[in-house]
Amino acid sequence: ELALKSLGREGLFLFSSLDTNNDLYLSPEEFKPIAEKLTGVAPISEFEEEETPDPSGETLAIVAKFQPLVMETMTKSKDGFLGISHVALSGLRNWTAPAAPMSVMLARQFKAFLPPKNKVDLGDPWWIIPSELNIFTGYLSNNRFYPPPPQGKEILIHKLLSMFHPRPFVKTRFAPQGAVACIQAISTFYYTIAFRIHAEFQLNEPPDFPFWFSPGQFTGHIILSKDSSHVREFKLYVPNNRSLNVDMEWLYGASESSNMEVDIGYLPQMELESTGPSIPSVIHDENGNVIDSRDPSGEPIQFVFEEINWQQEIPWEEAAQKLEVAMYPFKKVSYLPFTQAFERAKEEKKLVHSILLWGALDDHELKKHCKPPSASLPVPGSGRTLRETVLESSPILALLNESFISSWSLVKELEELQTNRENEFYSKLADLHLEKYNFPVEMIICLPNGTVVHHINANYFLDITSMKPEDVESSIFSFSTNFEDPSTATYLQFLKEGLQRAKPYLQT
Repeated sequence: ELALKSLGREGLFLFSSLDTNNDLYLSPEEFKPIAEKLTGVAPISEFEEEETPDPSGETLAIVAKFQPLVMETMTKSKDGFLGISHVALSGLRNWTAPAAPMSVMLARQFKAFLPPKNKVDLGDPWWIIPSELNIFTGYLSNNRFYPPPPQGKEILIHKLLSMFHPRPFVKTRFAPQGAVACIQAISTFYYTIAFRIHAEFQLNEPPDFPFWFSPGQFTGHIILSKDSSHVREFKLYVPNNRSLNVDMEWLYGASESSNMEVDIGYLPQMELESTGPSIPSVIHDENGNVIDSRDPSGEPIQFVFEEINWQQEIPWEEAAQKLEVAMYPFKKVSYLPFTQAFERAKEEKKLVHSILLWGALDDHELKKHCKPPSASLPVPGSGRTLRETVLESSPILALLNESFISSWSLVKELEELQTNRENEFYSKLADLHLEKYNFPVEMIICLPNGTVVHHINANYFLDITSMKPEDVESSIFSFSTNFEDPSTATYLQFLKEGLQRAKPYLQT
């Protein structure tokens, strides 16, 4: 109360965003972001002091490519952003180019991507940056402007993402956080490492309120020598193959419980790519003498790199799947594209277990909110809760693998499919699904021809599983004594009820 009286609501909001340990005292470390902002001088980090370029080391040139968010893809654009202040979106609208279009880095900095000694098999994932959050730990504060100082392997990821925007958070507010990697190919001296990173950006600064920009994921690969002295190739990017790939959230007040707006949108391009292999910063002749990097005619010396002969490798799709399952254990069940799921169900004479969402289920985006876009309460929501509880549980995984073909889809994608008259069957499938959909997530069980035999809304599901067993009236969702977790028991019952209802159709 004293702090509120002294600083006012706005001042207390800024103070608490810097006071990371909530002790009502700003240490020099906590005050550092403001000092850097006011002075314009950022002190050299310990990492940079330790990593003084080795004269004989190699450097890697990286370029950033960025196309801003397509504002028309935001839900709020449909009513002309009615009721949304221009200030709230200023950070988003002003972000039209990468913060650093090009950067030269030390090849040895990329040793952060090398596997630990016990992870040298193809496709065996490890954590570069471990996820520290789960359904039980909750989530980190929305009321922050400046990222905490990165440590260890976070430093490289932070430096790379800072090429896009000066305020990347390498640890996201929601699970799963972090970065995961696996070996995609092995040669005598080189690895190809596939990786996936969950990170987000803070686009606003005081006196504006926080605006969080969370791409679905960053993925990519690096080809580097086993001693990290040479990087042959590097690429990092946000996938743009789905119609929506970014989650945005912004606060409208000076406290953690303030109103929050959420929206989704499409980002056409956000990528980093090496311009070529890493090259020595200093060139020596056969006698060890330093020589000019240009030939007598003034042209840069051209380096010739040996061809890499890969002895073992797996396809990119397989590596990406391994990373996906590491981030999301529920993906131990294959989730096929919508139309492909019905084709497979017809072939295997199985039912389709389909999840229809406003935002993605398996990207680090729009899986946190169970209220519609105009909602004000930033609470962990149905998509995320499903993903981190029932869809990961062993009994559910076993039944889905045995009796169902699974799929998840975005509402927007099915709306587009619904209006596509080139394939009437696919259009009808989308139509049958959308008839049953209610915001934010609908779980649907249907026949291979699209007929819905059972469905339940995620919010209703969460409501009934939070009740005491004796208070649940419906026999359809009665609790089983075989499982202590009511969510798992209820979802299992939902799936079994779907199988039971489908029997008359499947027998004909």
